[in-house]
Amino acid sequence: MGKRLIQQRRGRTKSKFNSPSHRFKGKIKYSQKFEETEGVIIDILHDPGRTAPIANVKLKNNKIISILAPEGIKNGDRIKFTDKKNEIVAGYVLPIGKIPEGAPIYNIELSPGDGGKLVRAGGSTASVVSHDKTNTVIQLPSGQFKTIESTCRAAIGIAAGGGRKDKPFLKAGNKYYSYKKRGKQYPVVRGVAMCAVSHPHGGGGHQHVGKPSTVKRGASPGRKVGSLAAKRTGRK
Repeated sequence: MGKRLIQQRRGRTKSKFNSPSHRFKGKIKYSQKFEETEGVIIDILHDPGRTAPIANVKLKNNKIISILAPEGIKNGDRIKFTDKKNEIVAGYVLPIGKIPEGAPIYNIELSPGDGGKLVRAGGSTASVVSHDKTNTVIQLPSGQFKTIESTCRAAIGIAAGGGRKDKPFLKAGNKYYSYKKRGKQYPVVRGVAMCAVSHPHGGGGHQHVGKPSTVKRGASPGRKVGSLAAKRTGRK
């Protein structure tokens, strides 16, 4: 076997691919149990591990929590966690079944109480399409429609930090450091572009895999690249 594959190196804790967790501001989640409460924005912070800024909210009981900041928010604004239909203000958090059709939403729960999983990138937003008795249909930023339970929570508005893609990186070094601070790898090199010692797809007189790229589930770590345990490949 040749050198360790880049996938193997990324799995090790002590490597250049390690993401420095001490720089991140922690997990941003709704509380597991729904409580109707409100608070005041006391600070808006940059989080190196995210594309959207976060806002610190001081609740009525003096507890400080963090949320993903919506567009247009500022220090001193009020945020509510409520289940009333008429409370449709940017940053308010409601069950998705109480949000009117067409409203923009972000940081959406996939299942009730999971804290928010969908639409969390800076500048992203989804929209409520329709409701029935127990479920709500939403349209994601990709255009895909998704049906989730109406008791899942979401924040009203657009996640702040939009427009970050308008400024070009201009050089590869800027993109490298942008990815590195979030523990991501850049650039991603194709296996067929490597030499034979660096990757099972490497080597040869021209760039081709040279062997079936489907490998079994129990393949050794040095061989486990390509289509993993694929039942079928190619066009139907």
